[in-house]
Amino acid sequence: MLLFVTPPLTQLNTPYPATSQLKAFMDAEGFASAQADLGIELVDAVFNSAFLEAAFPAGHPVRGRYVDTIDSVMRFLRGADLSLASRIGSRVFLPEGKHFADIDDLEWPFGTAGVEDKARFLATLYIEDLADYVRETLDPHFELVRYAEHLCTYADRFDDISDQLQKPPTVIEQKMFELLEGHISELSPSVVAFSVPFPGCLFSALRCGQYLRRQHPHITLCLGGGFPNTEWRDLKEPRLFDYVDYVTLDDGELPLLRLMQHLDGKLPADRLLRTYCRKDGNVVYINDMHSGMPLQVRNDDLPTPDFGGLPLSLYLSTADMANPMQRLWSCGRWNKLMMAHGCYWAKCAFCDTSLDYIGRFDPPRAATVVDRMERIMQQTGCSGFHFVDEALPPKLLRDVCEEILRRRLIVSFWGNIRFEKVFSKEMCSLMSSAGCIAVSGGLEVASDRLLQLIGKGVSVQQTIDVTRNFRDAGIMVHTYLMYGFPTETLHETVDALDNVRLMFDEGIVQSAFWHRYAMTVHSPSGRNPQRYGVAATAARGGNEDTPPVQFGTNPFCNNEISFDYDFGYDLDAVGDILRIATYNYMNGMGLDMPARKWFRQLIGGKKIK
Repeated sequence: MLLFVTPPLTQLNTPYPATSQLKAFMDAEGFASAQADLGIELVDAVFNSAFLEAAFPAGHPVRGRYVDTIDSVMRFLRGADLSLASRIGSRVFLPEGKHFADIDDLEWPFGTAGVEDKARFLATLYIEDLADYVRETLDPHFELVRYAEHLCTYADRFDDISDQLQKPPTVIEQKMFELLEGHISELSPSVVAFSVPFPGCLFSALRCGQYLRRQHPHITLCLGGGFPNTEWRDLKEPRLFDYVDYVTLDDGELPLLRLMQHLDGKLPADRLLRTYCRKDGNVVYINDMHSGMPLQVRNDDLPTPDFGGLPLSLYLSTADMANPMQRLWSCGRWNKLMMAHGCYWAKCAFCDTSLDYIGRFDPPRAATVVDRMERIMQQTGCSGFHFVDEALPPKLLRDVCEEILRRRLIVSFWGNIRFEKVFSKEMCSLMSSAGCIAVSGGLEVASDRLLQLIGKGVSVQQTIDVTRNFRDAGIMVHTYLMYGFPTETLHETVDALDNVRLMFDEGIVQSAFWHRYAMTVHSPSGRNPQRYGVAATAARGGNEDTPPVQFGTNPFCNNEISFDYDFGYDLDAVGDILRIATYNYMNGMGLDMPARKWFRQLIGGKKIK
């Protein structure tokens, strides 16, 4: 038996999709498997009256009103008791902590009729307050959608993580062990595979591995997912393998299949694929590409993801903002599905284009995609889909929409797109008719010079035209934005914010988020930083045109590169301004104020150059 585990914590409203895809594949290959989302199970085990009453001492603020109300609030957030909305919305039912401090006028976003939405917003603030109490009193690593993230982000050395792993488990970790032990007792797996998509669930995976090493030393432990795929391409840290036996890279189907065949004695160890292990005290990488065995599985040949065994009734629909587009990430139990493998563009300077999950574009047939949608709807009883592609391929997307309409399916879906000219009024109308409710796409630097420099393949005006088409079709738009790209001037940043302001004012964008540019070893800018006007201080790579630049000797994580470039202004201050201004735009405020006014304090009244 192979048990797939998503360790705490990821998101609260829907299962992360990796284990359901891997389970379906391994079952089809004849290996019995099961899956568990320890994150949502842990939230359920902590956010209930019995645990809170036992864990917090008498006289603590959690005792009393929180203990009395938590079970009702959790039922409400799961959609099991929506009649509670009016009591929550009254502002007298729930205790209110620091997350309520800035809540004033709720009639503007919710009016007098949005009772359930208002209650969900208030219940989310209540849960965030309670999470703060858990972190401050029971476990300093605990947050609602991440665990010990600060230890694992940019962790070029393993030392801090190792030191924390030597400390006694917290009350929260003990509860996590109890939940894990329940699955072990029920299923008796011979292999446990942890899927780690983000740094905020790495430490908990290693804690679980530590527990299983001690309590069930016969179980083989492996780890894969998005985090190792980007951070551990040059892994040298042998202490990691005190907690797991194997680490796999890129798509996990075939590495896991070969590993299971090896553990069954049917394949020698040197036939493993894209797999790290420890041998004679050293980390070794085994990647047999020459034995005639398959190296990838065609997208069209993959089975439909299997959500069996996941506790779908436990997921929570939360809303920490009134913005309807922002809420899609946390509200609603969306079926996460990938339409096509990889990115059809794969040219952006900031993107990890050299890695398989982006660089290898493999679209299936439209009929395959819609077949999967129908089967997943039968499994989950949910008709909403979040396509998690890097960017939905326009031709395939059109074919999928036409297939949905041909089959007369009633679905709702959203996903990532590039702001391509192909998204005409007719195309957007077709998407809306098929069930598309929202799209997210990268405008990135919102400057034509910089868009050309980074190879985005779109312009500001093209993005404006496309977002108008989406708006006219009733499709919401979120845009990802970037600041701090090398050679970006303060004047360009101010102009970019003003472009965003005008798009909000016209109603062609509903939400946005600014990221600070990060140079990674897997991106074109990281592999050849000189082309973008910077000198990398720790990098690797190169391509056929340029030699590799010197790479650091990090034994653990190797992803982000430090680089030298004098912007001539405070990037941290700029980031704060961009986020504050955009938060106001998303709430309908500040749209009549030129963007430069947000920067007056930063520039001290001087003219922006």
